[in-house]
Amino acid sequence: MTIPIKNKDGIVRMREACAIAATVLEQLKPLVRPGVTTQDLEEAGRDWIARLGARSACYGYQHGSRRYPAHTCISVNDEVVHGIPSFRRVLREGDIVSLDIVVWFEGYVGDNAFTVPVGPVAEPVEKLLRVSRAALDLGIRQAQVGNRIGDISSAIQQYVEANGFSVVREMVGHGVGVSMHEPPEIPNFGRRGTGDRIKPGMTLAIEPMVNAGSCKTKTLSDGWTVVAADGFPSAHFEHTVLTTDRGPEILTVPRPVRASTQNST
Repeated sequence: MTIPIKNKDGIVRMREACAIAATVLEQLKPLVRPGVTTQDLEEAGRDWIARLGARSACYGYQHGSRRYPAHTCISVNDEVVHGIPSFRRVLREGDIVSLDIVVWFEGYVGDNAFTVPVGPVAEPVEKLLRVSRAALDLGIRQAQVGNRIGDISSAIQQYVEANGFSVVREMVGHGVGVSMHEPPEIPNFGRRGTGDRIKPGMTLAIEPMVNAGSCKTKTLSDGWTVVAADGFPSAHFEHTVLTTDRGPEILTVPRPVRASTQNST
């Protein structure tokens, strides 16, 4: 399928949608602490999305016969993606929590994710977070006009595996714009010089999903939550990126929030 190229108006709208998604994510990060439930984070995320004039792209998202029941995806420890928030899931020191925020705003979608430690974590888990975040940076650097999608995939895979971790293969990054998932697919594994050629005006959600153990995953009985099959921790970092002749531009950058607005949460 043809990869959508955004015009000037589409890019302006993408910047707005992505800024909102990033702002919501930034507001949730400091709320991650022992004793908080994932439902607490869900409700804060829901409220921030509404306060900023957007709506969740996750809520009601249909996959087969199932609709996603929450406004945010919150995945803990061995949960890779699509964790459903719950009052029963209480965070404890040493956990890691992946916050995935996707919003609609004026017809366009902003998508980003970040894995937050709950207090101090074990050194191997800290390394997992460090490597996963660096892999995202390396992937973004390859989103250069004239490169190919496989250059992004290869950079992520090589760095992750060189550090003793594995990349998830069942879920991939993707284009994003007027819908949450547009061409192209962006795997976190692959070979340089393969895949679609990168052109100016593409908006790409690049998102390493990195497991501490095996790359294998399974889906829980809720039909949504994807977990590492071996029970080892997993990390997820994501930015939406615009490709330009000047190099990749990260769109998911939070906007400043006024103190009065901040105090109203």
